Amino acid sequence: MIKKSWATWVVGLGLGALASTGAMALEQKSETEKGIDRYRELLQDGNPAELWEMQGEELWKKKAGPKNVSLEQCDLGLGPGVIKGAYVSLPRYFADAGRVMDLEVRLAWCMEKLQGITPKVAQYDRGDHKNIVALVTYIATASKGLPVNVPQSHPEEKKMYQLGKRAFFHRTGPYDFSCATCHSAENVRIRLQGLPDLTKNQPAGQAFTSWPAYRVSNSQLWPMQKRLEDCFRQMRYPELQFGSDASVALSVYMGVNGKGVPSLAPTIKR
Repeated sequence: MIKKSWATWVVGLGLGALASTGAMALEQKSETEKGIDRYRELLQDGNPAELWEMQGEELWKKKAGPKNVSLEQCDLGLGPGVIKGAYVSLPRYFADAGRVMDLEVRLAWCMEKLQGITPKVAQYDRGDHKNIVALVTYIATASKGLPVNVPQSHPEEKKMYQLGKRAFFHRTGPYDFSCATCHSAENVRIRLQGLPDLTKNQPAGQAFTSWPAYRVSNSQLWPMQKRLEDCFRQMRYPELQFGSDASVALSVYMGVNGKGVPSLAPTIKR
């Protein structure tokens, strides 16, 4: 009860401050937003993600593993080897695996089934996950500008959307937070970081296709699984496991909400 009251007090304080601002404050906010937009524009000049993209292309075409084959026959949902349009139509249900998979999980599955490699992907940017990050960047780049079209035709896909929605609004942890605490209102930010309303089409689609993204602050390239894991960390949740139903379901929720929005990935962020 105390934790819930604390969270309510913080949200109420923020709303009260917004409500009490006059024309001068609104003008100042506008100038601030212009400054932030300019900062983001400057960041776009040369995205180091291109280096990961080149590495990913090499890994996609290189024969590897005990079976000495490439990943070019990996079916990402549009047929073996087809990468254009794959990023914007994942996560989806795969009958050969019997589950809904996002791009990172599907690539790990293909590495194991096609190449005979059992990927060590428990930790971000460790072992084989480094290669998966590069592969994701290469495949995402092939869909840049294409509309998001995460499918909902299979019962398991619909089930994952509902699971993602419940996870998004579920409040828990020491601060009684949920994803919706920060991402269900418009025109909200923390310092220079905008907090998009992921319940709405345009911001959901843009957030969904913002990853993989190169983070200037730590010189790392983060895929979606890492972005979600870091959100859980900031909310003081238990660690989000790679490829878990929760991680995939949250991606499904964002992707379906963002249907039709042109893909931005790979991006660059502060």
